[in-house]
Amino acid sequence: MRLPSAYALTATLAFGSVASAELVDSSLVGTWATKANKTLTGPSFYDPVNDNMIEPSRPGISYSFTSDGFYEESYYRAISNPADPSCPGAIMQWQHGSYVIGSDGSLTMTPIAVDGRQLLSQPCQNSHAIYTRYNTTEKMKGYRVYTDPYHGILRLDLTEFDGKIMQPMYLVYNPPEMLPTQTLNPTLAAGTTPTSKAKRHVGREVPTNFKMGVQSKVMNPDGWWWMGLTFTGIGGLLYFGPRRM
Repeated sequence: MRLPSAYALTATLAFGSVASAELVDSSLVGTWATKANKTLTGPSFYDPVNDNMIEPSRPGISYSFTSDGFYEESYYRAISNPADPSCPGAIMQWQHGSYVIGSDGSLTMTPIAVDGRQLLSQPCQNSHAIYTRYNTTEKMKGYRVYTDPYHGILRLDLTEFDGKIMQPMYLVYNPPEMLPTQTLNPTLAAGTTPTSKAKRHVGREVPTNFKMGVQSKVMNPDGWWWMGLTFTGIGGLLYFGPRRM
C-alpha cells in the first residue's frame, strides 16, 4: 500500500529526525562531578519527598547520565557581590529529564519542567532566600570523555554552545547516583492544597566564605504557577471584555 504524498513526507521527516540523533553514548554514562566531589546528583542534593534542597559543604557541579537517555544535574555556585566582596551570595539549582546526542556531536538536555528547583541566597541584600521552580533546556556544542593525564581518572569536558568549555568533571559513580527519572512533583490540580511548607529554615553548614545560614522564605513553586495562570486569565478578560466607546 502506498501512502499519500503528504503522509509519506511526514513519515520520512519523522524517520529522518530519529536517525539524525543518537540516543546514548556508553562513555557518557555515570555520575560526574567537579574536583571537590561535594556537589553530587541524587538524594544528597535534592529531597523530592519534602521538596527540600540540601546544601553541600562546598560549591560544585555534577551531571549524571543513564544508558537509556535520562540525565540529572546539580549546581551549587557562588555569586559575587561587587558592593561588598566579603559578602557573596550563592545559588543552588537542580533539574532532571532526558537527553539526546545529535549527529553533529551536540548534547541536548531537556528537563521535566515542573520538577526543577532553584534556591537563591543573597544574605546582604535580602534576609530570606528565595525558592522557586527552575526549567532551562541546555544544548552543549559537544563533549569529550577521556582519561585525565594528571589525575589518571575519567574526565568529562562539556563544551557550551558559545564554545566555552565548562569546568572539568570527573567520574564518581557508574552506574550513576540519581533520583527516579519520572516526574517527581506533578503540578497540583486546581483546588488542591500544596503539601510543601510555606516557610523553611536553611540554617545548614556552608563554606566559610558563604553566609547562607539564614531563614528561607520559600516561594512555593505550585503557588507561583497558579498565580501566573490566574493573572493570565484576568488579563485576557480585561482585554477581550466589554469596552466603552
